[in-house]
Amino acid sequence: MKPSIPKGTRDFTPELMARRNYIFRTIREVYALYGFQQIETPAMENLSTLMGKYGEEGDKLLFKILNSGDFTRSVSTEDYDRLSALQLAAKYCEKGLRYDLTVPFARFVVQHREALQMPFKRYQIQPVWRADRPQKGRYREFYQCDADIVGSDSLINEVELMNIVAEVFKRFGIRVAIKINNRKILSGIADVIGAADRIVDITVAIDKLDKIGIDGVKDELRSAGLSDDQLAMLDPIIALQGTNAAKLATIRDVLAQSETGLLGCKEVETVLSGLGALDGETAFELDLTLARGLNYYTGCIFEVKALDVAIGSITGGGRYDNLTGIFGMPGLSGVGISFGADRIYDVLEQLDLYPADIATTTRLIFLNFGPVEAAHCLTLAKATREAGISTEVYPDAAKMKKQMQYANAMHIPYVALVGDSEMASGKVTLKNMLTGEQQTLTIAEVIACLQS
Repeated sequence: MKPSIPKGTRDFTPELMARRNYIFRTIREVYALYGFQQIETPAMENLSTLMGKYGEEGDKLLFKILNSGDFTRSVSTEDYDRLSALQLAAKYCEKGLRYDLTVPFARFVVQHREALQMPFKRYQIQPVWRADRPQKGRYREFYQCDADIVGSDSLINEVELMNIVAEVFKRFGIRVAIKINNRKILSGIADVIGAADRIVDITVAIDKLDKIGIDGVKDELRSAGLSDDQLAMLDPIIALQGTNAAKLATIRDVLAQSETGLLGCKEVETVLSGLGALDGETAFELDLTLARGLNYYTGCIFEVKALDVAIGSITGGGRYDNLTGIFGMPGLSGVGISFGADRIYDVLEQLDLYPADIATTTRLIFLNFGPVEAAHCLTLAKATREAGISTEVYPDAAKMKKQMQYANAMHIPYVALVGDSEMASGKVTLKNMLTGEQQTLTIAEVIACLQS
């Protein structure tokens, strides 16, 4: 039987890696353009770091790592029969694979706070793991490309991050809708309808509107204890339409008695105003159905949807004022975004937006006519590589047809032929594989030709 890999994971061929690296390189370049510095954190964290940070649903999706050695030793037969699966996992497992990059980053900030200059702007491109049901656009192992700013309350940070999002998708050529909301507005709504203690239930349910529809959202909220009168008060808010200014005016009327809700309106207005002054191409839309199910968001929240492909969110994020407080560092404000690299990959592929030459790595290959010629070609290849030209020397003295077929299959644009006459004259016969043109050149001229 052929070996296989776990569901929800993938192998990546050189061609696929070239495409993925194009995504990572583009995002990395834009992050650097805005002054962000790169860090990395371990693949596994202590479960005490991860548990309770993503809500009850998120905790269930954590991959937990069994303790080394006899992990059953600390659990009696009575405990095994009495405890739930999650309780047993807490005894069997001390570590887990990271669910996202934000919580490990919060741990990083607290652990290294003495060495960090605030505000601290970091980006991180690493894999994360979720024990989710695999489906199109949803994987158990996938990469996130995060940028966060901590140590500043300024809404300029939200504006900067949204402009990063707009710039990245502009470079990719992907048309997107960037949706904005504020958790303070959602909290204000919960206050106004008399369900302040149900804010988590309300936001988790509203966040599923696209998947289960308004009736499904209401059923879920009824199960959480909301009355039909309270649900009726949610209807006009969820169904808001019009311009961002018109939506804000309506929301302010509804939330007139909620100080928290009005503060959320002011924050959204400030961010939208800053974006309008800086970006003339991307549409930013206030969307009250955007809730972002993660519990740690406290201010503006963001989500990006591709307009031309049916797929889930491809970028998301928000403000999380109190996140580091759970690690003993209260009062440190943060805001961040996360690009879903794997979904972006799928969108670029479906829309055929990858550059045509993205898989081309080797620019020049020296054919092999025997041990003497190959040794000479290795010397020439050293010169072309020192000039920054990616170069191969075919390792075997195979038939020329086979070597040329390899060059074609690998999309290598130039082939160098060096036989007895070329070695005697100190030159190289250079063939352009696209046009078929051949020239006899010195190695310096070859380098100049390929660099031009």
